[in-house]
Amino acid sequence: MIDTEKRVTINLASELLNYLAFEGLEPGDRLPAIRDLAAELGISSGKLREQLEVARSLGLVDVRPKTGTRMLEYRFLESLRTGLMYRLAREPEAFTQFGELRNHVEAAFWHDAVSRLTDEDRAELARLVDRAWEKLRGRPVQIPHAEHRQLHLTIFSRLDNEFVRGLLEAYWEAYEAVELNVYNDYRYLEQVWRYHEKMVKAILAGDLASGYQALIEHTGLLSRRPEMSPYPERSLLTEGQPSVGSEI
Repeated sequence: MIDTEKRVTINLASELLNYLAFEGLEPGDRLPAIRDLAAELGISSGKLREQLEVARSLGLVDVRPKTGTRMLEYRFLESLRTGLMYRLAREPEAFTQFGELRNHVEAAFWHDAVSRLTDEDRAELARLVDRAWEKLRGRPVQIPHAEHRQLHLTIFSRLDNEFVRGLLEAYWEAYEAVELNVYNDYRYLEQVWRYHEKMVKAILAGDLASGYQALIEHTGLLSRRPEMSPYPERSLLTEGQPSVGSEI
């Protein structure tokens, strides 16, 4: 049952959110019918439906007409996404501030994250670097955005910290939302992947200090990148360099 002492200390300002937090429900558990749950919580069915929509937007419940409402496993990303995307919709430039936060988080957790990687993880990092260079050196050239995202998330995937993992996932969703994944300056992309290669080689060699230094230098690139443009005619490529096509 609900721990009333905790409800006094941590009040979520929503009868339903308090219920979900303190009732001891597990992912997959089904909630009572709306009428029954509204009566138990002492609110109207209409108010409960409003609160259910909030809980759904936070990724806490799955609401379906025929199967009812079930608890979902908590993911920090789900609760972070809506607020972050709202902010970027109003001011895309705010991505710079969120990117600075992400850079400091990666730096702070680098040693712990890398020390937890498995042999399979390290092999996957090497494969991602190889695939990225294949795209950059192919004809036509392709932006290795999927590899970029997966490489960073793989490095930090073993951390036992859902908030760090959720924030880093949110960063990449924001990265795509402001269309940095379609940026097409070839020299910049080559420089990015040289740093990635250094990072991965250091990880494979067990040299965490060198990998950390490459990470610090790499994450400083975003603030120094030239003006981005998804259009070839606006590209900053020098004459004779291959243009970069969209990610396939």
